[in-house]
Amino acid sequence: MLQAIAPDIWHAQHAFVAAGLRVSSRMTVVRLQHSGLWLHSPVPLTPAIRSQLAALGEVQFIVAPSKTHHLFVGEYLDAFPQARLYGAPGLLAKRLDLQGLRELTPEVEPEWRADLEQVFFAGIPLGNETVWFHKTSRTLIVTDLCQWWRGDLSLGEKVYASLSGVRAQLAVPRTIRLLVKDRQAARASARKILEWPFERVVVAHDTIIEQGAHEAVEKAFAYFDR
Repeated sequence: MLQAIAPDIWHAQHAFVAAGLRVSSRMTVVRLQHSGLWLHSPVPLTPAIRSQLAALGEVQFIVAPSKTHHLFVGEYLDAFPQARLYGAPGLLAKRLDLQGLRELTPEVEPEWRADLEQVFFAGIPLGNETVWFHKTSRTLIVTDLCQWWRGDLSLGEKVYASLSGVRAQLAVPRTIRLLVKDRQAARASARKILEWPFERVVVAHDTIIEQGAHEAVEKAFAYFDR
């Protein structure tokens, strides 16, 4: 089910098992000023979510924000054929079935420029993630780049989160750090993101940060300055 985060922004979580670990992923939904819906990192489309989306507005944009968050976009394209699909650079090479996919660029799309800012996070080509800033709610929307696995986890999940550096605080996971190919480019992207006046962070994996969000991201991104 979709749950409200702030005016005109909602989220829905999806639990699955990977390598024996229970993982939580999140879709973020933004209602744009012209009332169209912008969907970030879709989770499985259940009847309940479809009904809620219909009540909120018309789904106009479906976004696969990285080369690793794309599994369920086909379900949404089938359900909302009028919507446009945007995806990470290089995603189409992995998903030849996603014909009509428009590749995200460092430039903000005119259709959502009034509501969202975006930065392509360079230097990590395996993911090619784009990070977003929802202006009216002052919310940063991140996929894999930052994570914080809090709450009731199994022993294996706690160990994995601790080893990845994301159990005790918001951090760039060690699994992502290993993928950095150009530290200077990544550092420049991080600094652009920190220029935004965000007060909340919505990540794909686990915790939404409502307090001290900017400071938390500053600490996480300090990794790129080393």
